[in-house]
Amino acid sequence: MNISTVEQFLYSLWLVYSLVIGLYIITSWLQLPANRWVGALRTFLYDTVEPVLRPLRGLLPSMGGLDLSPMIAIFGLRILLEIAFAILDGFR
Repeated sequence: MNISTVEQFLYSLWLVYSLVIGLYIITSWLQLPANRWVGALRTFLYDTVEPVLRPLRGLLPSMGGLDLSPMIAIFGLRILLEIAFAILDGFR
């Protein structure tokens, strides 16, 4: 497997997870109709995103109803991505 292929995979993984976090935020703002598919989507988003956001919420100070944990999560994951890229560049 080529190193650039690994980098592309990691970047794609980061991008998809960032989009999932974005969808989670949007669905939390909207009043969607209650049906099986919307419930399944919300459950999937919750189960995928909350394990990352919950610990961050415990670390961040209360901002009066403003939840910055999704932004911190995306930023932190991007930093981890850049660290992984630097490590992979060391193998070239």
